[in-house]
Amino acid sequence: MTRTALAEHLQGTGRIVALTGAGISTDSGIPDYRGPQGVWTKDPTAARYVTLDAYMSDPQLRAESWLRRRDHPAWAATPNAAHKALATLEKRGDLQAIVTQNIDGLHQRAGNDPQRVIEIHGSLFGVQCMTCDQRTTMRSALDRVEAGEPDPACLACGGILKSATISFGQNLETPVLEAAVAAAQAADLLIAIGTSLTVHPAAGLVDLALRHGARVVICNAEATPYDAVAHALVREPIGEALPWAVAATGDDS
Repeated sequence: MTRTALAEHLQGTGRIVALTGAGISTDSGIPDYRGPQGVWTKDPTAARYVTLDAYMSDPQLRAESWLRRRDHPAWAATPNAAHKALATLEKRGDLQAIVTQNIDGLHQRAGNDPQRVIEIHGSLFGVQCMTCDQRTTMRSALDRVEAGEPDPACLACGGILKSATISFGQNLETPVLEAAVAAAQAADLLIAIGTSLTVHPAAGLVDLALRHGARVVICNAEATPYDAVAHALVREPIGEALPWAVAATGDDS
C-alpha cells in the first residue's frame, strides 16, 4: 500500500489510463464529496443541488445553485502536483487518456491535451438548456445573475438552464461514455485516483478494464468496493505518491 507499488506498475507500461475523482483535486482547494471532510459528509442535504428532479422543479433551488456556481472554488483553483504528474505521463507518451469524474478543468490547466481528457460528468464552465440543448458559457450565465436575474432562462427558447454537468437522475452523454469505455478497454494499466468507485457507470470502467486484461491500481485514502480485485492499493496522499511514482519511473529533464 505504498507509492513504490504504483511506480512498479508504471514502469514499462505502454497504455496507461487514469480514472480520476474528487480526491485528486482536494490539494487544489476543492473539497471532495464523500470523504471525512466531504461536502455531502458535512451536509447531506447539499446533494439536492445536483439532483435533476429537484433542480427542475424548484426555482428557489435553482437560484441558490447559480450562487453556488458563482462561488465554486474551481474558478480560483490551480493544478496541484498530482495533476501535473499526469501531464508529465502524457508528455512521455505513456498516458493515453484521463477519464475524470471532476468538473473543475484542472487536468487541462495542468497541461493535458483536452482531447485526451474525457469529462464523464461534464464541466462547470459550460451551460446547457434543458429544453433546446443550446450550449453557452457559465460566465455568460453568471453575468446575467450578477445583473439581477436570479434564475436566468434560455435566451433561445425560454427553457431552464443548468450547468453542463451530469446531475443525479441525468444520463451521461452517449459519445462521452463511449469514449470512456473505449479508453478502459484499450488500457494496459488503469489507475483509479481519488475516487470512491461507488458512482456508476464510472466505477464500472474498472470491471471493463479488468475484463480486457488491464492491471488496476487504486490510489485513494478510503477503501473502495474494488480494492479486493486491484493489483495494488496506494493509501498515501495522492499529491505525494503520484508525483513521486512518476518521477521515479522516467527522466523528464
